[in-house]
Amino acid sequence: MLTASRRQFLEDYARIRSAEGRASASSDYYRALPFADLTGRNTAQWRIRARSFRYFVRRILPPKPCAVLDLGAGNCWFSNRLAEMGHCPVAVDIFSDAEDGLRAARHYSVRFPRVEAEFDCLPFAGGRFDLVVFNSSIHYSQDYRCTLAEALRCVRPGGQVVIVDSPVYFKREHGERMRAERHAGFEQQYGFSSDALGSVEFFDLEMLGQLSRDLSLTWTIYRPWYGWRWHLRPLMARLRGRRPPSRFWILEGRAAENGGAGARRRA
Repeated sequence: MLTASRRQFLEDYARIRSAEGRASASSDYYRALPFADLTGRNTAQWRIRARSFRYFVRRILPPKPCAVLDLGAGNCWFSNRLAEMGHCPVAVDIFSDAEDGLRAARHYSVRFPRVEAEFDCLPFAGGRFDLVVFNSSIHYSQDYRCTLAEALRCVRPGGQVVIVDSPVYFKREHGERMRAERHAGFEQQYGFSSDALGSVEFFDLEMLGQLSRDLSLTWTIYRPWYGWRWHLRPLMARLRGRRPPSRFWILEGRAAENGGAGARRRA
């Protein structure tokens, strides 16, 4: 049974996503994602998603077919692309909407399992998956340690948990400022702050270090190239007296051998 806060979150989420133009009556729209936004409503965001996905496929995704748990799958475009490549994805989300949730998978020509479940209570046996991916989704978690522990339970020994397109800041204060600005913007535009769940909404370097120690994780940080305009965002923010913008690094976490923990960086 849904709690009142969860029900409120889903109602708020559906309202915002609808206003942002996150759906279409055409199957072509879904099948083009992430490489094109046929509605033209969120083209810049999908351009980032496309570059992240290409980088993930080129640098992180194993070439041989593997079992992938797609957590926070949304309209399932990520699972669809993996299935087209011969992998075996399972799409998981708490949002089952027919236009922007799990049931939107009806638009794809390939079929894959879809499961309505929460991040912190996954209905899978331990060690079932080669790879667990949070694709623009883990920032909705209320407790990263709990969420990541459950994801690690589901991945086989030697497998990894990958976080794609969630905001990362050097300092926590910058993430907190982003969160406050975001809620104020929702309040002004929609009449509510969209904080029913108390989601974390961002990562910072101190937070990643603490998660590494708590969960014996070794992080590898990948930094995809999103173009000069994106690269210059921190400089432009400094010149304008604004808070530093988020980074959309790709974070790969592996259970550290011999209880070690740490972080590595890759371009």
